[in-house]
Formats: sequence, C-alpha cells, structure tokens
Amino acid sequence: MADIALLTRMIEPEAAAEGLALVRVKMMGGTSDPTLQVMAERPDTRQLSLQDCAQLSRRISDLFDEKDPIEHAYRLEVSSPGIDRPLTRLADFDDWKGHEAKISLAEKLNGRKQYTGDLIGIEGDEILIEDQGLGASRIPFSAVHSAKLLMTDKLIEATAPLSSADADEVLEEDMELEAEEISDQINEGQD
Repeated sequence: MADIALLTRMIEPEAAAEGLALVRVKMMGGTSDPTLQVMAERPDTRQLSLQDCAQLSRRISDLFDEKDPIEHAYRLEVSSPGIDRPLTRLADFDDWKGHEAKISLAEKLNGRKQYTGDLIGIEGDEILIEDQGLGASRIPFSAVHSAKLLMTDKLIEATAPLSSADADEVLEEDMELEAEEISDQINEGQD
C-alpha cells in the first residue's frame, strides 16, 4: 500500500514550484485499478488549467520515475478539485463559508456521524456549521473523516471560470497531438 503522507510530502514542493496549492493526494481503485489522484489549484483563482495539470503531472512523473515511491503499477491522475470539491484542510471550511457542505465523521459526535448544512467558518481547530437538523454545531477538525461541498446554484455561481479564453487553444493542441499520435501509429504499422 502506498504511503500517502510520504507521497504528499514529495508532491507538495512540486505543486508549489508550479504556483499551485495541493488539495488532496489519494490512492483509489484498490488492487485491480490503482490510481494516484492528485488534486491541486491556483490559490488566487481556485482553478486549474489543462496546462497546469499537464505540467504538474510531468513533474510528478519525473520525480516518481527517479525515486520510485510506489512499488506497484498505478495510474497518475492530476486534476482540479472540481465544483463539489473535497474539503481537506481546516482553512477550506473558512474559505467556503456560506456554502453548503456534507461532513462525515470517523466516529459519532452528539449521536451523529453526518452533518449537512451551511458552513459558518472555523474557530480554533473547530468547524462551525449550521446543520439542517441540529442548528449551529461545532465539529473538531480532527474528527472529520471526509467532507465536501454540495452542488448548489450559489456554488456554481461562485466557481464560474474567470476566463475561457484558452479553451479553444487547448482543444486545438489536443487535436493536433491526437493527429500526430495516429500518424505515428500508422507509420509504425507500415514499417
């Protein structure tokens, strides 16, 4: 099994070198389809372009080719956290206050393992949430098993892309690369 803490320590400086903040490192897919998922974003925009993904993926691949921290075969997936992003850092709960979230706990707190409602922010190491069933609640960050934002109109509006100016350019580059790969495969088949 991969040591996620070690992988995170290795990946974080690579993300920072690209001007990115690491959101999550997670191994998924079990033994049949192991995938190392790396989520990152630009701190100022909370977005990640395809170019950012490609550059970070190359940096991680080069580093892991050299250091080989994962003993078995796996796929590397570098992506943005997406709209209904996971909340993995204490600061995330403050950054996204006013938005609806679902928080799952490792063990019951006040008889519950699930809290859903609007984030109020943080106080010390506690998350403040206006839970739909309980009202204002405090949750120790250390008790959180997983948390994510819930898709709402307010969240969609808050996460709308700042610019789609490069979208056509990226699509054209992808099509050119795909055409080159097909041409290479045809040429290899003729040799």
